[in-house]
Amino acid sequence: MALVKRVALAPRAVRQFRRVRSVYVAGMLLSALTLLSYNDADTGGRQTAIAGVFLVVFAGLLTLTTVQLWRHGRTKHCSTAKRLTRLSI
Repeated sequence: MALVKRVALAPRAVRQFRRVRSVYVAGMLLSALTLLSYNDADTGGRQTAIAGVFLVVFAGLLTLTTVQLWRHGRTKHCSTAKRLTRLSI
């Protein structure tokens, strides 16, 4: 009995997942820079907390997107995965 059902993603979904990864990385970088700029204990209590929450959210979204693309690439039977994977020469 398989615990994980393999579902092939549509080509449009795969392209969108690949494009949105850069947005998530940029969000993580901006959140990290914000956290580093508020390193004083006196300033930015609420701003630091919000930047930390954004960092965790963007990291979670990037992780989920990466896992989805990884799982999609592992499906050998899917013609979409075969067409959209980059060839390593």
